[in-house]
Amino acid sequence: MLALPNLSLYIHIPWCVQKCPYCDFNSHGQKGPLPEKEYIAALINDLDQELAWVQGRSLHSIFIGGGTPSLLSEAAIASLLDAIAQRITFEDDIEITMEANPGTAEAKRFAGYRQAGVNRLSLGIQSFENEKLKRLGRIHDSAQAIKAVEMAQQSGFERINLDLMHGLPNQDAQGALGDLKQAIALGPTHISWYQLTIEPNTAFASHPPKLPDDERLWDIETAGKALLKENNFNQYEISAYGLANDRARHNLNYWRFGDYLGIGCGAHGKLTQLSDNSIVRHVKVRHPKGYLEKNRPALDQSWQVDIKDRPFEYFLNRLRLFEEIPKAEYQSLTDLDPTGINEPIQQAIELGLMSDNRDCWQVTSRGHLFLNDLLDLFLVE
Repeated sequence: MLALPNLSLYIHIPWCVQKCPYCDFNSHGQKGPLPEKEYIAALINDLDQELAWVQGRSLHSIFIGGGTPSLLSEAAIASLLDAIAQRITFEDDIEITMEANPGTAEAKRFAGYRQAGVNRLSLGIQSFENEKLKRLGRIHDSAQAIKAVEMAQQSGFERINLDLMHGLPNQDAQGALGDLKQAIALGPTHISWYQLTIEPNTAFASHPPKLPDDERLWDIETAGKALLKENNFNQYEISAYGLANDRARHNLNYWRFGDYLGIGCGAHGKLTQLSDNSIVRHVKVRHPKGYLEKNRPALDQSWQVDIKDRPFEYFLNRLRLFEEIPKAEYQSLTDLDPTGINEPIQQAIELGLMSDNRDCWQVTSRGHLFLNDLLDLFLVE
């Protein structure tokens, strides 16, 4: 029998000032005033259709992502969070994260977001080099990024994540480390540091920039990880580093195969249904025009995860974490006996990608280097 995991809520805000050339997220350049009231109403209506999936649980975390959520006013965010709280009980220590752009206009709203209930801010810095920011299509500069962090701290945010990229066009180790050093100096509690990749259906895919070769990328990653460790940022996931116990609760719930409601344009949800022992995935209408269309259901697609696919679905994110993987957790969240995956586990052990510690599995350092190869072992054709 499946167990009910923690329940989170993802809220997608689809608009941004302009589309970045590397971005493959569901985002749309802002054209004129945003339909704030209409979109908040649509989000609440969307949530109302999802309430049966709560099944008596309290909300573990909320993540407001995009797009650029900080294009919405403080009042809009406050009304949205109030409406959610009226419908679902919050855990006492709920984490409410909001992604924000470091631009000056958005930074002026930080205090209002904090007052509305947002208690964790994630700033999309990407780089502190103006030339790199311009190449990435970012609309802020280095000075604005630094000022935004300071304004977030002054606004009462004790938990601040900085998003940084490495492996940028013509970037060397010195440049990548310079970005990290500047980020660390600003005093965030968490840093997401990930490699730029060229995704299909992006401007960079059509006109690819020249990126560092594998040898330079290795040098950047090795030196960067050492620098973060020296400054007490603990790596707990492939691209996530936190001071002390600051780990992104919402993302941890994804990575641990938790449940999450998804509302907003193109939002995804993963939900456990005890009545029929099923795991269901939802996708909402992708385009803002369609999502805002009255009398049109927000739900676009829904399907059950086949039992044979549950091992792959479970490990898809779980393998990214550096913590042990309890066999009991695997069984409770998939309703599958761990002995059923003895063959791929044994292959992983023989390849040096995992170890078996009696009650838990552990991804090895080699396993994290060859994560795609490890994951493929659990894929059923």
